[in-house]
Amino acid sequence: MANGIFITLEGIEGSGKTTLINTLQERLIIPGRDIIYTREPGGTVIAERIRTLITAHDNKDMQPMTELLLMYASRSEHVATCIKPELKKGNVVISDRYYDASYAYQSGGRHIDNSILEQLDRWIVDTCVPNVTFILKAPVDLCLERVFNRGNQDRFDDESASFFVATQLAYEKRAEQFPKRIKMVESSSDPDAVADNVINHIMQTVGQCK
Repeated sequence: MANGIFITLEGIEGSGKTTLINTLQERLIIPGRDIIYTREPGGTVIAERIRTLITAHDNKDMQPMTELLLMYASRSEHVATCIKPELKKGNVVISDRYYDASYAYQSGGRHIDNSILEQLDRWIVDTCVPNVTFILKAPVDLCLERVFNRGNQDRFDDESASFFVATQLAYEKRAEQFPKRIKMVESSSDPDAVADNVINHIMQTVGQCK
């Protein structure tokens, strides 16, 4: 995409993404470029309204296909009104989740066929593909312990261990499918060490995009 750099962070609930993002906001400096932090679902006014529908506890009985289409409706807004404009300005966009999350959650977790997601990608994602994606990985039982300790935040936190095992496996398959773009990051260790690892890779990516 244009002159900007697009970075995405992925992982199941409790994998350490929020901690990593907070650390990046404190420590990451890229000379000559603004860094835009955003998230999915969400990232724009309309997309955040859709996020509320997707994540509300009251909507725990939502049909998988409804969930998927709402995710992509949010993504359509996000790509068109946030990601693409910021990349065209030459900025660095760092998104807490993007389209790999749909392959993990809605395909891996909800068992929707990948071919449906691939068609949606052709319509909505198109060429807006990240330069690099980091998938944080920790043992599922540790992730669930972290979720319990932080408190239940949305309906995805209510999912079973088997759901998150399936979701994490789907993430691993994505990493195998796109090894040049996707980096798996062990996130059960010290958070600062995780951040150091990711920052080093980000700076390498920035250097390659000059």
